[in-house]
This record gives sequence, C-alpha cells and structure tokens, in this order.
Amino acid sequence: MSDLQATFAQAMADSKYLSERPDNATLLKIYALYKQGSTGDNTEQKPGFSDMVARAKWDAWNKLKGTSQDEAMQMYIDLIAELS
Repeated sequence: MSDLQATFAQAMADSKYLSERPDNATLLKIYALYKQGSTGDNTEQKPGFSDMVARAKWDAWNKLKGTSQDEAMQMYIDLIAELS
C-alpha cells in the first residue's frame, strides 16, 4: 500500500469523527471524492428521478469524471483535514 493510500484510509477513518456534521453540499463533495478516489470514474447508470438522494450523489461523483484517483484521494485527504 502506498503512502497516499494509507493516508486516504486514515482520512476515511477520521471522517467518522469530525467535530461537527458538515452541510449537505460538503457531504456530497466528501462522497464524490471518496468514490472517485476509491473506484475511479463513475460508470454506474444514473438513478431514476424519484430517488433524489442517489441522484445527487451520482451527479456529484460524475462531475469528477476524468480526475485521477490519486488526485481525488489527495483532495479527499485535504478536505477531511480541513474539516477536522
């Protein structure tokens, strides 16, 4: 495991213990960066219109298409550190 992956794993653990709950826009950004960093580009089918939460998550992740996994991991690490 690379140093970046280890730091990413630690940031994932740290995200569960933030001092206060982030707003919904920040939560979507955390989710999208996590998915891009751990999975890569979104290849999943877009959720139906009636599932607004899943659709918002899908849209947030899809906006990061083309961002490298390493770059997304670093952005995730930086965001969690900023929120801690």
